[in-house]
Amino acid sequence: MGSRASTLLRDEELEEIKKETGFSHSQITRLYSRFTSLDKGENGTLSREDFQRIPELAINPLGDRIINAFFSEGVSLSSPGCPGTHSVDQAEDQVNFRGFMRTLAHFRPIEDNEKSKDVNGPEPLNSRSNKLHFAFRLYDLDKDDKISRDELLQVLRMMVGVNISDEQLGSIADRTIQEADQDGDSAISFTEFVKVLEKVDVEQKMSIRFLH
Repeated sequence: MGSRASTLLRDEELEEIKKETGFSHSQITRLYSRFTSLDKGENGTLSREDFQRIPELAINPLGDRIINAFFSEGVSLSSPGCPGTHSVDQAEDQVNFRGFMRTLAHFRPIEDNEKSKDVNGPEPLNSRSNKLHFAFRLYDLDKDDKISRDELLQVLRMMVGVNISDEQLGSIADRTIQEADQDGDSAISFTEFVKVLEKVDVEQKMSIRFLH
């Protein structure tokens, strides 16, 4: 391993990642092992090619969008309550372990004991709101804070493949926007996106059971 990788899991770094993401020490250690096994360049960072070797992402129709999220989050994942600890720590085409853990934290299940935590503290990365923001960004590729008909069509096409004609997909996209669009701009804003999903158990659907 390169010298950079060997210093990533110092005790103080491990504590900061634990506080920031909510993962336990054992989960962080095991995910670090997975991270280093993916780090073919042995330089303490992962490239897009490294992510594409993950079987779960390779078979996921939205795999490329999810991989993209690891690279596009950067500082936007910073918690407002922790100034100074969230400088840009990943290059445009590389993700370090901390950036890797911040993105994975969106998929950490919400435990019962977290539901009663101090509401005045920083919002956890796996909160309903942050999970919804993450899902919204999978659609909003041009980052204009709206899901256009074209962006919605792209995701629908990825999810259904060639099983449905373009005409049918267009009809689904038009109906979805028509039902969600409240301000008449023919696109879906984040507020409208949240409204559509208000009865959906996002916390459960956007959860991955991580190693214990």
